[in-house]
Amino acid sequence: MELPVTTPDSGGKKKGSYTIETKNLSYALPSLYDELSWIFCCKNPKRPQKFIIKDVNCEARPGEITAIAGPSGAGKTTLLEILAGKISPTKVTGEVLVNGHPVNAKCFRRLSGYVTQEDALFPLLTVEETLMYSALLRLQGGKKEAANRVGVLIKELGLEQVAGARVGGGSNRGISGGERRRVSIGVELVHDPAVILIDEPTSGLDSASALHVISLLQVMVAHQGKTIVLTIHQPGFRIIELFDRLVLLSNGGVLHNGSLEYLEERIKFSGLQIPPHINVLEFAIDVTGSIVIHTSETPNVHFHIKDHGEKKEGLRKDDEGFTISNHNDMVEKCPSYANSYVEEISILGGRFCKNIFRTKQLFATRIIQALVAGFILGSIFMNADNNLGQVALQTRLGFFAFSLTFLLSTMTEGLPIFLQERTIFMRETSRGAYRVSSYVVANTIVFLPFLLMVGLLYTVPVYWLVGLRGSMDGFLYFAMVVWMVLLMSNSFTACFSALVPTFIMGTSIIAGLMGSFFLFSGYFLSKEKIPSYWIFMHYLSLFKYPFECFLINEYGGKGGKRCLESERGECKLFAIDFLKQQDLKESLKWTNLAVMLSFILGYRVLCYLILWCRCYRTRN
Repeated sequence: MELPVTTPDSGGKKKGSYTIETKNLSYALPSLYDELSWIFCCKNPKRPQKFIIKDVNCEARPGEITAIAGPSGAGKTTLLEILAGKISPTKVTGEVLVNGHPVNAKCFRRLSGYVTQEDALFPLLTVEETLMYSALLRLQGGKKEAANRVGVLIKELGLEQVAGARVGGGSNRGISGGERRRVSIGVELVHDPAVILIDEPTSGLDSASALHVISLLQVMVAHQGKTIVLTIHQPGFRIIELFDRLVLLSNGGVLHNGSLEYLEERIKFSGLQIPPHINVLEFAIDVTGSIVIHTSETPNVHFHIKDHGEKKEGLRKDDEGFTISNHNDMVEKCPSYANSYVEEISILGGRFCKNIFRTKQLFATRIIQALVAGFILGSIFMNADNNLGQVALQTRLGFFAFSLTFLLSTMTEGLPIFLQERTIFMRETSRGAYRVSSYVVANTIVFLPFLLMVGLLYTVPVYWLVGLRGSMDGFLYFAMVVWMVLLMSNSFTACFSALVPTFIMGTSIIAGLMGSFFLFSGYFLSKEKIPSYWIFMHYLSLFKYPFECFLINEYGGKGGKRCLESERGECKLFAIDFLKQQDLKESLKWTNLAVMLSFILGYRVLCYLILWCRCYRTRN
């Protein structure tokens, strides 16, 4: 069905558009042997490859909706991911052409919009906030330009009624599935891309919501001349009538590439009769085994002539309204980052803050946990050091050890939040929204005051109830160490959330490493008794340095002359002597803080490198 396409009023300036074409495109699923082939050096046995798509030739033109259809496992999503640049070009054979030239993947990703099948959105942001942050990161011109674009986009998407509602998702109630799908599309439309690629836009939606989404895309095609490519599984009558071009896949090969009428003719030419109560595309998917695959090597002359006529019609449409951009134009228009480094940090920091303060599990629970733990621990160890002797000393050391265990282990509960953010981060950075370093720095800065507040809420009750060294400088130093411990744990969790693929693996690795750090901290086993081949774990332990800081703060300085053990009125062990037994010097009080700071920065740098490598692999 051919839809009338009109040129929007753009001030006399023609709108650039892009034609996407594939030639003999093939992609084979990499085997385990291929991934480890470097181990076998010269040995290179030929193994049969399993092709997901093979020799695909298709085309998507401006001013048209091109639908990629086919049964499950036909290769629809894989083909769309290749067009979107999500699959590395080095793993694909054949060509992807944009306006007749080999695609510049980096520029094309930034000029186009790619909507995945799953809606990766922040559930605690409102619809307007979600679109606003996307606009601020993708558009130049500041808040005014972004607000204008978001206002227009909300009207176009029909989201005025839910603009102030939270997106929701999972256990969080929010907007409906159809509205959430439109928000996902809107996130990729804020920079007004000329090409839109959407994976299963109607998946999980009722018929009315699905029709609304496709109708919205059809309006964009008709009035803005965009090139829209989408995958679809089983559309209804009203939806397929909105498609201009169908690419029917089966077992990775193209069965059809053309209009709906052309597909109907092909089915009749194959000797099949379409039942009266089933649409053409649905019937074609059911009988894919009966339709002959036509490749460039085995063309059918009759249908080749028809397709040639369709191409002329498409070119005529471009002459009437849309300016075909050449390859050099695309490279010149390839946008750099929309904001400066400082502006990116500010925007991302604001988004981080809203997500933290609206996440009850991370904010309210953490505050209550710190207060309750401080009072409970304080009441348990209250004035435990009033009596002199070995038991009192061990009790105080046990308090320090348990405090560190509590402070370091509680931060790992932020792992699922980091993993959720990573999905959105990968999508945004792959489209050139902001720099990886801006994300890491903004995340670090936002957690500084939040963790300081948590640390103080824990320190204030526990320090005075336990009866630690009663001076303000001792209290402030203890609070600083607690803050540094929380920051170390947060950085450690952020680092491994960038590395691990799943939550289960992340918790297993983090729990195992935390247990190892505690074992080699020096609390259970002194440094001299640790085997030489494990001594490196002692120096890498996150427990070692804050534990020593607690000891020095309590038993060093002005508290060094305090008696810890006495017999018959005579002091047998002074605090300063205890520190000497532990091989601790007063100067380590600040040196250890510097080491802890280096851990914080080191894990953040490592987090940056891991995320950068992930983004680099995605881009290349």
